Amino acid sequence: MGRVTRRTPAVRVEVTPEGVRSTTRPDTLAVEEPLEIRVGGTSVTVTMRTPGDDFDLALGNLLTEGVLRRGDDVAQLMHCLDEDESGSPTYNVVDVTLAPGVVPDLERSARSGYQSSACGVCGKTSIDAITATGQYAVADDPVVLSPVVVAGLPDRMRASQKVFDRTGGLHAAGIFTADGEPLVVREDVGRHNAVDKVVGWAAREGRLPLSGHVLVVSGRASFELVQKAVMAGLPALVAVSAPSSLAAELAEHSGLTLVGFARPPRLTVYAGAHRLGL
Repeated sequence: MGRVTRRTPAVRVEVTPEGVRSTTRPDTLAVEEPLEIRVGGTSVTVTMRTPGDDFDLALGNLLTEGVLRRGDDVAQLMHCLDEDESGSPTYNVVDVTLAPGVVPDLERSARSGYQSSACGVCGKTSIDAITATGQYAVADDPVVLSPVVVAGLPDRMRASQKVFDRTGGLHAAGIFTADGEPLVVREDVGRHNAVDKVVGWAAREGRLPLSGHVLVVSGRASFELVQKAVMAGLPALVAVSAPSSLAAELAEHSGLTLVGFARPPRLTVYAGAHRLGL
């Protein structure tokens, strides 16, 4: 398995009233490498990720993008023995073998390209065009959340971001109980990858749907992350920063509670405020 961090030469510059000083020394960077996900030998998608938890990433991606429906749709996951220029294995390809009788929706991988496009569709039309069909009734989830607990979730997740402490260059996602207890936290250069990693973990543990739980993400809440939460049956998404307008619209459309700017003692609720008693 590839390393999560790598030491790289860097010049550190300090600007002071007395002038400019520079020192050359190695710095620790988060590794970013491509991961190709194949289903039965057919390439489905390629994502830039931080190596580690690749099987969870592959499974979570296929589920949250609607290519597969259930965790037990998968019989086996394995790294292909691809090699770099030196002949060393890269572990940058995961091949997924499906359970007998499972037919994947491979067209979903092509349609998901709309998720990063701002051309041609807008408003409810875009939601209908690019939202994967969820199988869980998120709007019916009766979970009740405490504003005090929710405001503190990013800090609780931050305590588990060990690679971020060394690099300052990774996002994180975590699944928490309504009482604020962490089930799993994963880091990655991409927010969407970190979410796929925690959803894939939950699928392998037989925990889907994640009713009564909260997804916490570093950074902002995009449309894509709201969709992934809904696909996993999560009734609430809490972000450190702001959501996009379409993320808020999809949350309202799906019955998801969407919280941004969660930093004690404040938070902002963009959808589903009733779950926080508001």
